[in-house]
Amino acid sequence: RYSNIFQQALGASQKVFEYLDMPQMVQDRPGAVKLERFAESVRFEDVRFHYPNSPDGFCLKGVDLEVKTGEVVALVGPSGAGKSTIAALLARLYDVTGGRIAIDGRDIRDYTLDSLRGKIAIVAQDTFLFDETVSANIRYGRWDASEEEVREAARNAMAHDFISELPKGYDTMIGERGTKLSGGQRQRIAIARALLKNAPILVLDEATSHLDTQSELLVQRALSNLIDRKS
Repeated sequence: RYSNIFQQALGASQKVFEYLDMPQMVQDRPGAVKLERFAESVRFEDVRFHYPNSPDGFCLKGVDLEVKTGEVVALVGPSGAGKSTIAALLARLYDVTGGRIAIDGRDIRDYTLDSLRGKIAIVAQDTFLFDETVSANIRYGRWDASEEEVREAARNAMAHDFISELPKGYDTMIGERGTKLSGGQRQRIAIARALLKNAPILVLDEATSHLDTQSELLVQRALSNLIDRKS
């Protein structure tokens, strides 16, 4: 029995180190500067993109878009149209293959990755939660937040009531990827995390899809609170 456990651990460890040793596709440019604040707009200027391993597959061509500070803009289209890809490009999970994305008139590749991503909060369709307490998962948005700030973010995300009913409240372990919570509860934890981060650029990537009507209503109310904070 112990031999099997060790063999599984060895296999998993090998895979972990293979991933850690992989070169990063997106890195800071030499001389990259810190993005101190977001003041004016985000612009997509003739943006073109294809995924690195599929140059003949999915691609974006000639995307032009401007979102000014304080504005709310919705991208609407069928599955596979590139909405999530645009969000990934803004956070530099990938770099554009043509054109540029600019924040306050400067190419985002001129900013350090840490400072750029520090100014962006993303609430995705597939929320990633850790096998930790509720409090730690919310605090992932800002590690130096106080417990009261965590609870205030949860209240604004319409999550405080259900958290209070958990066996240990904010100290309840929620399982890997939040398996002990419902879909709507996981999304509200993610929104609380974004509220706590209080980043000036907010990206919602189909944050209410695949939810039942009641959960969607609660998440929509939480999103309204989040958007009001950014306006």
